[in-house]
Amino acid sequence: MRNHNKIKITLLTFFSFTLTLSSYGLDRDYVPRAILTKDQEKEVIALAKKCGMKEVSKISTHNMYPSPFRGIQLQGPEKIKGREVSYQGLSMSHSEWLEPGAKPRKEQIQIGKFWAGKPYTRKKTILKVGKKEFRTGSINGMTPEQCETILGLLLSGKYEIGPTVNKKTLEQVGWNTPSNFSKRGESISVGFLHKAKDSGFFDLQIKMVGKKLTIEQMFQAIP
Repeated sequence: MRNHNKIKITLLTFFSFTLTLSSYGLDRDYVPRAILTKDQEKEVIALAKKCGMKEVSKISTHNMYPSPFRGIQLQGPEKIKGREVSYQGLSMSHSEWLEPGAKPRKEQIQIGKFWAGKPYTRKKTILKVGKKEFRTGSINGMTPEQCETILGLLLSGKYEIGPTVNKKTLEQVGWNTPSNFSKRGESISVGFLHKAKDSGFFDLQIKMVGKKLTIEQMFQAIP
């Protein structure tokens, strides 16, 4: 019994340590076919700094559907000012995850089997619905408050659908991942990612009459 208790304590300590790393250290989001080892992570971080990235807070990998290739994304710490969130990002390649013979371009830097170009700056806008926060990539022709109203109705299921909208396809929309909001005249377009990672995105054509929301059309982009 004592040994059993020791094992339980050890496991609890291990999981506590793992959660601490995830919360305060390097955040990882790997797809099953593209998992970096600890040594590879060191190479990736060293390359990112050599490319001009000041700090790395997250490393993620993704599938490049419909091809069998895979890629790497790095993200720096977020800087928040009001509703605006900005951070550095960097796309990275791994020779073993691309087509045979793939090589870096002249302007790219290489360390081992990894290479990358220059980091870029990403900006997002914080939307608040209830006590939850969401980040969207772009807002055009609308205020953040208008976007929050639309998002709130979609999240709560308080909407109607047009005759051309497929209900089963609508169930695949990742309502927690709004990517963009746009309004031209009376036409409103809202983008969302697919629930499944690397599975494309949706564009919803919406009509608002007062607080009544109708999804009139839905387009799906499949990678």
